[in-house]
Amino acid sequence: MSVDLWDKPIELMMDSADHFRCVGSNREAVAFLMTSWPTKGGKSFSVARRACLQALDGKMATAKAKHAFVHAAREAGILRG
Repeated sequence: MSVDLWDKPIELMMDSADHFRCVGSNREAVAFLMTSWPTKGGKSFSVARRACLQALDGKMATAKAKHAFVHAAREAGILRG
């Protein structure tokens, strides 16, 4: 079984700059992508979803999945910091 937790959680902005959510694992990332992502679709969204799902299955390194999620969050304009 792969290690699901990330070394450091990622902070994401929700609805406004006053509300934040921390994502700290591949499982949390998949849930956030499927339920709370501001826009569905797009290359970065799809890459991040696929990467996090593969990491959950042990087919991709957790660090690579996290990197894909961060890239997608930055592109979507919801990455804090």
